[in-house]
Formats: sequence, structure tokens, C-alpha cells
Amino acid sequence: MPRPVLRPKPVLAALGGYVGGVALIAFWPTPVDRPVSGALRGVLNRLHEIGVPAWFNYAFVEFAANVMLFVPLGFLVAALLGRRRAWVAIIVGALASIAIECVQWLMLPERYPSAGDVLANTIGAGIGAAVLAVVVSWPSHSRSA
Repeated sequence: MPRPVLRPKPVLAALGGYVGGVALIAFWPTPVDRPVSGALRGVLNRLHEIGVPAWFNYAFVEFAANVMLFVPLGFLVAALLGRRRAWVAIIVGALASIAIECVQWLMLPERYPSAGDVLANTIGAGIGAAVLAVVVSWPSHSRSA
């Protein structure tokens, strides 16, 4: 059995809280960005007026938000599995995202399942696993007085 990088109980507690939060976002009956979409579009329009490139648009912000949403999943799963099996966190992220998109497609008529969301979420899980791998392999230098 692989040795976890961090103590399992706190990681499991954090993972449970994280999963609960993602479930609220993922299974909310309407798009969670709906209440702020007009304001966000206004901010993006203003940013474009002052020179921010056009590629920094609503779709980009949504994709980036999906990436960021799954970084903790990758980190926490990798912390439980250990550095040698951190890659499994990417698979867990992809499978969790596919499951979310299937539920949205089958049960939430106002939500829009998307392969782009699966890609973004999987990338996020990969980033989280990579961050964990870097953190645990980072050399710790103790300073002598």
C-alpha cells in the first residue's frame, strides 16, 4: 500500500468538504454563473476597451474557473495515494468530471454538459497532482546559525 504524503484523516476531511462544495456547484439546478454573468461580461468588455486581448473572454474565464475548481481534487487525491501514484488523481478527476457532466445531461435540463468542462477539470486535477509532487519533492534546507 502506498504511503500517503500527508496524514490521511485531515486529507480525507478536506476531501469530504471539497466534494460537498463541488457537488453544490455541479448539481445546482441552474448555471451557477447566471447571477453574475451580466456583471462579468461588463467587466470583460471594459477590460477589452483598455487593451486586454479579446481571447480573454467569457469562455476563457469559464474554462479557467473549471481548471481551478479541480486543482484541490488532484492535490488531495495525490496526497492520499502518495507521490508514486499521484497520476491516478488525473484519472479520478476525469472520471468525476464525466460523472458530473452525465448527471447534468440526464437530470438537470438547465445545465449544459460539455466536453470542454471535462478537459478543464482533468487539467485542473493534473495541476493539483503536480503541485503535490513538487511540494513533497522540494528540498528543505535547514539553516544553521
